[in-house]
Amino acid sequence: MDKFSYIGNGDVNAIEELYKNYQKDPESVDFGWKKFFEGFDFSRADFEDNGKIPQNVQKEFMVIELIHDYRSRGHLFTKTNPVRTRRTYSPTLDIENYGLEASDLETEFNAGSEIGLGKAKLSTIIAHLQETYCSSIGIEYTYIRKPEVVKWIQEKIEPNRNQPNFEPEEKQRLFKRICQAVEFEGFLHKKFVGQKRFSLEGGESLVPSIYYAIERGVDLGIKEFVVGMAHRGRLNTLTNIFGKPVEDIFNEFDGKDYDEKGFDGDVKYHLGWTSNRKTDSGLKVYMNIAPNPSHLEAVGPVVQGIARAKQEKYHPKNIENVLPIIIHG
Repeated sequence: MDKFSYIGNGDVNAIEELYKNYQKDPESVDFGWKKFFEGFDFSRADFEDNGKIPQNVQKEFMVIELIHDYRSRGHLFTKTNPVRTRRTYSPTLDIENYGLEASDLETEFNAGSEIGLGKAKLSTIIAHLQETYCSSIGIEYTYIRKPEVVKWIQEKIEPNRNQPNFEPEEKQRLFKRICQAVEFEGFLHKKFVGQKRFSLEGGESLVPSIYYAIERGVDLGIKEFVVGMAHRGRLNTLTNIFGKPVEDIFNEFDGKDYDEKGFDGDVKYHLGWTSNRKTDSGLKVYMNIAPNPSHLEAVGPVVQGIARAKQEKYHPKNIENVLPIIIHG
């Protein structure tokens, strides 16, 4: 409700005077107040002689509420685990929880315009929402307090049902990055049998995700990246994103570079790395992955601090030049 705080803090008499002016001439008041008073009048309107809102209008609002809940809670019902059924969260997104019935599924609702479908059957609206928000990728974003960011995300995922279309060349680049990640894990598994390696198996898509975040970020003007992540997939990221020589990682597995008396054997998962490289478009980028402790998530605020320090010292006039990336362990 903080977005309406300006009303609570306003002078009641002044607002009343504005409303009187609006009643005489709606164009005489500021656009924002005009819209506010339009909503105020709408809320007071009688839709029928008995003062009740027609059922079809009520159900339009119910469908809008359903759409909102898919956007805010759909990630809780995604199909992200092929092994076992996800636990049930309450309340569910069943239409009965919104005052809708099975008989409404073939009814067309104007609320479909909210997700770009125009007037559409309820069954079509639900299928669209299920594919967008409850498939194998969950998106949690409605907590963001910047409306323009929320709108940007919706425009990216709702028209294509959260299934982006890639050009053949892009698909080849993605496939190459995933193959590199898979081959790296497979080699470590065969070469260093029984050793801890905190594999990225099953999550190899992390590598192309970071790769494209960096590529796109540099195209938008970012000069430095600071990354914080835990053990899982760290070696793969160091090799395939930061360009750390595989020879160095193999030596760490063999224990050639560290005295076993001074280290506990998993030092390779704590080490940081810094690199300069060129993107596919030929632009230079400076990248740093921060060392992390055994208390894995502790690296998160450290990365934020590193990024803030870089912004203030090296990029005070354009803090957007530095982007921290924190990956949950």
